[in-house]
Amino acid sequence: MTDSESLPKFFDLQVNGFFGADFNDETLTESLLEAAVERLQQDNVTGILATVITDSNEAMLARVRRIVALRKLSAATAAMIPGLHIEGPFISPVPGYIGAHPAAHARQTDQRFMEELLAAGEGLIRLVTLAPEQDPGGKLTRWLVDRNVVVAAGHCDPSVEQLATTIDQGLSMFTHLGNGCPQQMHRHDNIIQRVLSMSDRLIVCMIADGFHVPLVALKNYIRCIPPENLVFTTDCIAAAGLGAGVYMLAGQRIRVEAGMPPTSADGSHFVGSAAQMPDMYRRLRDELGISQQQLEYSMFELPRRATGCA
Repeated sequence: MTDSESLPKFFDLQVNGFFGADFNDETLTESLLEAAVERLQQDNVTGILATVITDSNEAMLARVRRIVALRKLSAATAAMIPGLHIEGPFISPVPGYIGAHPAAHARQTDQRFMEELLAAGEGLIRLVTLAPEQDPGGKLTRWLVDRNVVVAAGHCDPSVEQLATTIDQGLSMFTHLGNGCPQQMHRHDNIIQRVLSMSDRLIVCMIADGFHVPLVALKNYIRCIPPENLVFTTDCIAAAGLGAGVYMLAGQRIRVEAGMPPTSADGSHFVGSAAQMPDMYRRLRDELGISQQQLEYSMFELPRRATGCA
């Protein structure tokens, strides 16, 4: 499999940037975005959700508006980006759970700001990731679902009761299971186990680059999750498709070494991935033995349908 014609189609619901284009840069240019779209097409990616992560209200709004404006300049870009994924700011500020997001801007749910984001998105916001413990009673979750926005949990540590309550209010997905959590957690009562125990009620997304979740753990998670609820995503940043170097994500300096995932400048934690969908497809097929039928479902059909982009 070396050309796009021999690959299945892909839809990626978590893309922070690609091929030099950082979707969390309010000065993103038309030329950078068009180059990213062309490179995604070469990978047989037919659509993505451009992902905007936690930052100040002003920065997040500016980034959403920028992507919306650039879509209007190109039919190819509009087709590639049928929607946006807002990851934050209503996530856990606790170290480990916050991941690479700026903790200073993580906070409890705020419907007024969400209204501003939806207005800026002009109907394109398809998915919002939040922490159930930051959404008391699942009120914002219900408000979003009533407006046809899909809600995922992520970067979070809700209790079983909090997670169940938010599911009852319409939560339907979980963002990158096995990441956005500390390396050291309770060996039994932890967010991974809670989500797996409720995976019959949640679509569970995972980063299958072989680094974010080691293949031995990924294999176990896949066994636990109903196959009809399984999605694979890259969570890639602007480094994807470019190789080793220094890149930016929302003003953060990111280091990428050859064959390795992006890390913070000090090397202390991952910052998104540099993965591409064809490579993940081959790894899951060849190293874990996942069927082509399942991979086409989990890497195209389900993420596209579940986010209203089918």
